[in-house]
Amino acid sequence: MTVPFSLTLWQMATTALGPVVNILLHRRARRGKEDIARLAERRGVATHPRPSGPVIWLHGASVGEAMSVLALIKKLQAMRPDIFIVLTTGTVASAQVLAGRLPDKVLHQFAPIDRLPWIKRFLNHWQPDLAFWIESELWPNMIAEAHRRKIPLLLLNGRMSEKSFRRWQQQASLAKYLLQRFDLCLAQDETQAKRLSLLGAQNVACLGNLKAGAQPLPVDAAELASFKSKIEDRPLWLAASTHAGEESFIVAAHHRLRETFPNILTVVAPRHPTRGTEVADLFTNAGLNVARRSQKDTLTSSHSVYLADTLGEMGLFYRLAGVTFVGGSLVPLGGHNPIEAAQLDTALIMGPFTFNFAGLVGNLQQTQACTTVTTAVELADAVKHLLTDSVLRQQHIQKAREVAAREAGALDRIAARLHPYIADIKSGSELRRARA
Repeated sequence: MTVPFSLTLWQMATTALGPVVNILLHRRARRGKEDIARLAERRGVATHPRPSGPVIWLHGASVGEAMSVLALIKKLQAMRPDIFIVLTTGTVASAQVLAGRLPDKVLHQFAPIDRLPWIKRFLNHWQPDLAFWIESELWPNMIAEAHRRKIPLLLLNGRMSEKSFRRWQQQASLAKYLLQRFDLCLAQDETQAKRLSLLGAQNVACLGNLKAGAQPLPVDAAELASFKSKIEDRPLWLAASTHAGEESFIVAAHHRLRETFPNILTVVAPRHPTRGTEVADLFTNAGLNVARRSQKDTLTSSHSVYLADTLGEMGLFYRLAGVTFVGGSLVPLGGHNPIEAAQLDTALIMGPFTFNFAGLVGNLQQTQACTTVTTAVELADAVKHLLTDSVLRQQHIQKAREVAAREAGALDRIAARLHPYIADIKSGSELRRARA
């Protein structure tokens, strides 16, 4: 297939703009958007030596994608104990959450910026034998250069939002060229599979959502017990992974809930903890007393809101909450993974914007395991009904748990489909002879 002119133009532009990209990287680092100590990784400079055996490269954009592959990594290592895995992500938050959670023989690196000299530097060092892309990042230089080096490419948990789909339709030749570099495209659901196929992807299949196969989020048992002792018998609900524009709904819902539950505790976990001060100010300006986890504030009965503005602790807060609103869904961002909450025995509420997880949310809604709301009043009323009616709450929790258990089978189906590619990788000794 002829290389599209738009790809050539992209390669020329990104190569020429190296000095500008360097300036932007340092600016992002000053704002906490990059890890200054590991900035060289964004230029393709490795901070670990390449292992001598076979290497698989796994690339995911951020926290959600990175966490979704941890269970898959264990499956891959069971198939081939001799493999090493390089997991690349593009966000500081993903690196922080992954720290301490990676299995042996798995290394994290920040993904190189999609500039050809930096991609080549990265690939020259790691020489991956197989590469997996997670979800939706189609970086032209990464894909084209990996394919040029005859590295098999597989797209896992493929997702294409309607907005992205329409944007790629405007670059149809580039989209087709990039997607056809993949030997296999596994989509999250049938809608995603159709969009990928329409854009030119070949060998497309839908085996379920990889995120549904993730292990339940971990928790510090002592911390859980300590928090429960502070709450005592107060009614509690959680607003998880919230975004700008959603906290105003939560403020209004909290005020309405206090009419029924005067001592209710609202726990808010912003998707981006760096927004902690902004979110705290919003609640304080609404006349609510806020305790912040990032500031190590001690929760007391005088606090109406507990702000969980830290990373990697959602396993704690899902376990504490009898009812959870999953954010990113009252604003048009597509929502976040509801299975993480469903696995941990909390009744689910979501807004109308759930296109990132349309298949999963559809299954939850069909079994009445998730309540959909569109306004602050509806949100408050849903929380009220679920907190008041313990039988209804347990029914929702049980149905959500059953959906989560059924969806978890996707991991085994995906692993089975990947097995021939894993088995085909040469052994470490064969690779060393081939590269000698």
